[in-house]
Amino acid sequence: MRMILLFVTLFGMARWCEAGLKAGAARRDVTDRQSGPVNDPLFVKALVIQSDDAQLVLITVDAVAIGEIGPIPNSYLPKVRERLERELKIAPANVLVNASHCHGRVVSDLDGPTFEAVAEALKKLEPVKIGFGFGQEDTIMENRRMKLKSGRTADVRHAYSLPPDDEVVETGPIDPQIGVLRLDRLDNSTLAVVYNFACHPIQGVPSGANTADIIGYASKVIEENTSAGTVALFMQGCGGDVNPVFYKDVDHPRSAEPLGNKLGLSTLRALKTIECRVDDRLRVRSELLALPRGDRTERIAELESQQRRLLADLRGTSLNLKTFMALAVKYNLGNEFPSYYAHRYLHDDKLGKDDLRRLDAENRRNMLQYIANIETMEELTRVQTNLALLRKHQASLVAAGKRTVDVEVGAIRIGDLALVTFPGELTVQIGLNIKRSSPHAQTCVAGYTNGYIYYSPTTEQLLNPGNAQEDCDSILAAPWQPIFEQKVSEMLDGL
Repeated sequence: MRMILLFVTLFGMARWCEAGLKAGAARRDVTDRQSGPVNDPLFVKALVIQSDDAQLVLITVDAVAIGEIGPIPNSYLPKVRERLERELKIAPANVLVNASHCHGRVVSDLDGPTFEAVAEALKKLEPVKIGFGFGQEDTIMENRRMKLKSGRTADVRHAYSLPPDDEVVETGPIDPQIGVLRLDRLDNSTLAVVYNFACHPIQGVPSGANTADIIGYASKVIEENTSAGTVALFMQGCGGDVNPVFYKDVDHPRSAEPLGNKLGLSTLRALKTIECRVDDRLRVRSELLALPRGDRTERIAELESQQRRLLADLRGTSLNLKTFMALAVKYNLGNEFPSYYAHRYLHDDKLGKDDLRRLDAENRRNMLQYIANIETMEELTRVQTNLALLRKHQASLVAAGKRTVDVEVGAIRIGDLALVTFPGELTVQIGLNIKRSSPHAQTCVAGYTNGYIYYSPTTEQLLNPGNAQEDCDSILAAPWQPIFEQKVSEMLDGL
């Protein structure tokens, strides 16, 4: 009787394991140690998930983009997919590669370590239980777009100065959700954690050395506080217009460590609430979508005209930086009697003299003009930076010889999780839209996946007369957003 019960139990466990997913994970250090000092390592990580009839290979890289900009060439993705298909029989459409968008430097021959990580993960396949949940983190990032009194929108970047504070009336939204997929072995140890969050990881470290930035620190916190051998894979969300908090701070050294630690701890907090169970739901869909490219001819002409107007607004003044700074200190310390002590002004008043007051009036006029010139020059820096971006993408439009760009859109189902992928730097509102309209309660969106097509702002943002950087550093035409969101809706419905 005992033998029968043992057989039934073992048979049941075997069927239970077969009914669920299998997964394996691995990573490789891909830090470019020849390009300068290194603060912390950069990785390519691979997670293979497999069911009886489906397979997903998720690859994450601590790099700025999958091709087009940064150290990863455009040939990387097709080379990796071709080798995976040839040697491991993995269909190209089942391979997703996401860049964290940190500005660290990885090795130039990245395709080799990537293949090795996937091959190792494939060899390590074992039955897993899975679970999904959301965490919260709203203290480490801020939307970098600002609505101005004029109706225009500007953005917070190191590439140019900000508008005066009294012109700013509103800031854009953030998405505080951390999407967390947990994969546990059958002994309840954690094999891998996939976490999705929207923020530019471009804080850097005080030394200026090579770094995986916020994500490097966050993943380290997760891996060191779960099970031995856990691999944490970060998938960048819709962070196109989301900066690290206090991005323009000049009073403290720039450090990604406290921000990364916070993100890691918030992810761990969510991880503890997730219950894993056997689940065999895995579906991978990938479609090519033709999106309209933007013709920037009119926008370029507008900015060139604005550039000329701004140059014409500059006026000569008696002051230079040296004399302006000295006067600014004096006139802020003693607004009523800046040129000398009060008693001298009062003495001259009794004598009917106004020499000092006339001098003050002249200095104030010159100071106001000097400040006006500075603000005009600051506006010029924004115009010229954005003009260069518009000209660059207009040249690429001409070189492409067509008015559309083909992009790869993915829709993946892993248990309760529905994941949408896209190669552009999606701004946060698009991610919020997709989550809100999705038929799946647990939906995440990952930009920066399977290629790179620069910024992908909303239709409203692309029509912004203020020429924010995201709106200029984009190859897309304004009508692209509803086309994309309609396709995503159809793909999510099919999951």
